[in-house]
Amino acid sequence: MAWSTEPAVVALGGGHGLAASLSALRRITNNLTAVVTIADNGGSSGRLRTEFGVLPPGDLRMALAALCGDDRWGQTWARVLQHRFESEGSLDGHAVGNLLIVALWELLDDHIEGLDWVGNLLGARGRVLPMAVTPIDITAEVRGADPARPDDVTTVRGQVEIATTPGEVLSVSVDPEHPQACPEAVTAIEEAQWVVIGPGSWYTSVIPHLLVPGLRDALVRTPARLIVTMNLEEQSGETEGFTPEDHLDVLLRQAPDLRIDTVLVDVGSVVHPDHLRKAVEAIGARLEVADVSDPLAIGQHDPEKLARAYARLTRAN
Repeated sequence: MAWSTEPAVVALGGGHGLAASLSALRRITNNLTAVVTIADNGGSSGRLRTEFGVLPPGDLRMALAALCGDDRWGQTWARVLQHRFESEGSLDGHAVGNLLIVALWELLDDHIEGLDWVGNLLGARGRVLPMAVTPIDITAEVRGADPARPDDVTTVRGQVEIATTPGEVLSVSVDPEHPQACPEAVTAIEEAQWVVIGPGSWYTSVIPHLLVPGLRDALVRTPARLIVTMNLEEQSGETEGFTPEDHLDVLLRQAPDLRIDTVLVDVGSVVHPDHLRKAVEAIGARLEVADVSDPLAIGQHDPEKLARAYARLTRAN
């Protein structure tokens, strides 16, 4: 399914959503760069971030695992990266890949070089970069975080806390307020032919890229064509009750001058097709409705179906 030439593609996001996009894109191009959210403050990543003062490695690890090939070498290393220790000691819950990444960061004293070394070891079909050069915290304004006071708006801090809070997320911001974008990520976006945003946790994995000034500016001025891949369903604690149109509106509120080429939506996620089509056409984009969901895993994209959709979109342009 590979293109006759290898176009430069950049995919932005974090967590399982970005992993799904990368698993699809690596099937159709090797000229692939992942730009990853670095706001995780929970679990193994949060512990390593606090103890060593490094970027949280978890989402970076997941992106690297998603770029591993389907051969025995690639899939073995993907399992190694994702393996978590279970013990009654301090290693409990740590992912092997997180420890490997942090070890290389300590040895090389360079986040980018360390990630490149891990990618080379795995034979990763692409490059993984952080969206910024220092750790970031996300804060959100949430209405009804306290169920006893449903109309009150409070500030919730932390990616994990926002993803699990009750109530309605009204807006998000980052701390520091103007984080420095990873220079290599900016260059990759500027030189890309295609940029893919989403799927993923909208407020904590997708929107944060637009809150990094250098990244947002690069996304606005890049000549690349931009595909927004919508989530399959609303997410409790972040986008409960959201339609695809609502997701798109939130994205463009952060970067109203973003030039979107295509909005990709799963056929099962479209409730009001006429409303969605009008919303997409109003921003000068085109709507692509396709079957991209995994019938055996609710709420997850199927990498093969998603790869076919991406290949079809790029061939049509």
